[in-house]
Amino acid sequence: MIAELTAKKTKLAVIGLGYVGMPLAAAFAKKLDVIGFDINKEKIRLYQQGVDPTKEVGNDTVRNTSIMFTCLEKDLRLADFFIIAVPTPVKSDKTPDLTPVLSASGIVGRNMKKGAVVVYESTVYPGVTEEECVPVLERESGLKCGRDFKVGYSPERINPCDKEHVLSTIIKVVSGMDKETLDIVAEVYELVALAGVYRADSIKVAEAAKVIENSQRDINIAFMNELSIIFHKMGIDTRAVLEAARTKWNFLNFYPGLVGGHCIGVDPYYLTHKAEQLGYHSQIILSGRRINDDMGRYVAENIVKALIQADCAIKTAKVAILGFAFKENCQDTRNTKVIDIITELRTYGIEPLVSDDVADKQEAEHFYNIRLLPLEEIREVDAIVICVQHQIFQNLGTEWFGTRFSGKTRKLLFDLKGMYEKKDFPEQEYDYWQL
Repeated sequence: MIAELTAKKTKLAVIGLGYVGMPLAAAFAKKLDVIGFDINKEKIRLYQQGVDPTKEVGNDTVRNTSIMFTCLEKDLRLADFFIIAVPTPVKSDKTPDLTPVLSASGIVGRNMKKGAVVVYESTVYPGVTEEECVPVLERESGLKCGRDFKVGYSPERINPCDKEHVLSTIIKVVSGMDKETLDIVAEVYELVALAGVYRADSIKVAEAAKVIENSQRDINIAFMNELSIIFHKMGIDTRAVLEAARTKWNFLNFYPGLVGGHCIGVDPYYLTHKAEQLGYHSQIILSGRRINDDMGRYVAENIVKALIQADCAIKTAKVAILGFAFKENCQDTRNTKVIDIITELRTYGIEPLVSDDVADKQEAEHFYNIRLLPLEEIREVDAIVICVQHQIFQNLGTEWFGTRFSGKTRKLLFDLKGMYEKKDFPEQEYDYWQL
């Protein structure tokens, strides 16, 4: 397999060209012949025109790459090594939605031949690759796993919009159904994972390692959020408490905040779902999820309380939301928890003005029916809520904020991530609030 790939006698195919799949395909294309497949025809059209809709690798890389971009299944028949990197979301009832990964398995199954190796990167609970995906591959291909084709798993670790922790700088966990497959998968990924690969004992170990990485982070942020709620009740500045605690060498550096996106806010539900199937009801993981899922409502309630205390009529209040993406300096709005604040404010009759010059405006309107306003249109408001730590917001000075309020009441400024210094907003003018 390695000899065939490096000699370019066969191809490597990446299925799913999002923020994970596109950087992966671009990296491999420097060494191998690569097929980039996605069912989204518009996305493929943009890639073919040299445009990177994910903004992960940039237009120059897309224009200069040798990747064969396609949305035609039959083109996958040219490949023998397949990497599936599609989303794994949760349903409205917080149970795993395996539809994308099973659908991708069907596509690969219909178009692979004997000798193929299929590697999954999508985050799943332990057992999905071998117990859910392999049967689909076998059914669609008519081939037998272990005899006619092999499978492996290498969890994605790419952090959207993070230019430091990228494919070439992070250790890549790899696994295979047997030693031969593990060797092949490891050697292929070593071509692009310059920091090295870690060979997991089994596919299930690799699946579990990925799902606990994000669950651990989720739990730690939930702890910070709970501390924030407690300290607010005590009248103590949470940020000041954390700054004091961080002087201890082994204090973990986490902050309170909204936990959204397609990893941290989703992956824990995959692990707890599998635990439930085995008769164990998660206590720590789900309690952390409940806290984090409830933070949007908590913030909205505090906004309403502040408006009432400022003698501002709730139903006519103008509240500005700055930031709609799920994380800082990122255009992605999938599973953004800012929508929870907006939804809760609407229950009080408040229709917020939302601005985010970084986020994908079309995505916001299509999925959330939210029209993102230019920052300069935010004026004459009663409260400003900064939800996302975008660089463009960090550059806003106190003078900018001073010109944006209506002047009817005290200036209500909700700086959720603590981007600014409280002392820069005089108490006689501002009610400054942060998580």
